[in-house]
Amino acid sequence: MAITQPASRPANPRFSSGPCAKPPQFDLANLSDAPLGRSHRAAVGKSKLLEAIETTREILGVPADYRIGIVPASDTGAYEMAMWTMLGERPVQMVAWESFGAGWVTDVVKQLKIDATTHTAAYGEIVDMATLNYDNDVCFTWNGTTSGVRMPNGDAIPADRAGLTLCDATSAAFAMDLPWDKLDVTTFSWQKVLGGEAAHGMLILSPRAVERLESYTPAWPLPKIFRMTKGGKLIEGIFKGETINTPSMLCVEDYLQALTWAKSVGGLKGLIARADANAGAIADFVAAHDWIDFLAADPATRSNTSVCLKFTDDRITDGAAFAKSVAKRLETADVALDIGAYRDAPPGLRIWCGGTVETSDIEAMLPWLAWAFETEISS
Repeated sequence: MAITQPASRPANPRFSSGPCAKPPQFDLANLSDAPLGRSHRAAVGKSKLLEAIETTREILGVPADYRIGIVPASDTGAYEMAMWTMLGERPVQMVAWESFGAGWVTDVVKQLKIDATTHTAAYGEIVDMATLNYDNDVCFTWNGTTSGVRMPNGDAIPADRAGLTLCDATSAAFAMDLPWDKLDVTTFSWQKVLGGEAAHGMLILSPRAVERLESYTPAWPLPKIFRMTKGGKLIEGIFKGETINTPSMLCVEDYLQALTWAKSVGGLKGLIARADANAGAIADFVAAHDWIDFLAADPATRSNTSVCLKFTDDRITDGAAFAKSVAKRLETADVALDIGAYRDAPPGLRIWCGGTVETSDIEAMLPWLAWAFETEISS
């Protein structure tokens, strides 16, 4: 017997965890002010880039003495820049509870071959940050995009630490309250919480991070796109919009439009509230259905952006195949696109709940999730 499909559909079925949904009311016509065909080093280009930097500072509440730079290769490029230029001065504490954090471990241990202690937790769990040695440098992700597990706060990080903290915040910035006094290096990309375009990263440095750059020279050669100092001094232009390589001014314009939209919904507080409402709708659904649960074991560490779910019904014999079939049904019905779990994560679903997603779309999609489950389990 066929199970009846829900009557209503999401207006926007895009729940991908990256690139993420564009802001509501996104319109290509709004990008007409992009200075296409102009040099990014011309006055108009530098003005746009500096505006992107300073508006980011305003919305995120980044302290005035922190530097913000636009760098190549998305969040990955930004975090690699930080590791390659600052690590090695002292031992490192590497922290991972999902695949991207594990990638940083590989780079430090196998590529840079730095004296490192590795702390890991299984998918759904989190490392106890209070157990780390903060006289060492510490590398971690704030929000595990592939596990749906996030830092509840920065309380475990001491203010009087001797080492630097390097935080990959790509699925956290603009959706979570980041404690800047506890973060020395913070990175993220435009294509996550604000739904911008890919390939551009943001690198935020505390004064302590700048001091490290100016006082320490790594033992290994640095590619041109990683070099942030010259003659032992920070290249300040990088943090005023004079990018190391050529940025896409069309993507910059898109990011500026996303920032304008972010301000229109209440800035950081408004964005957090939107993400919380989206994640809350899923929490209500999970509470009402005994065949699905969060991958994150502790409610205090559950992400409000990359919400990861697992199927718990005893009738399921092949979890990976079942989850893929459910995701495929939802995609075929055009009600939820790209919500399968990350390839290295446990079988399940990953639903993006960042602020560019409307809660009404989450609420319209969830009955379809129930439909897909019931259809698949009975087939």
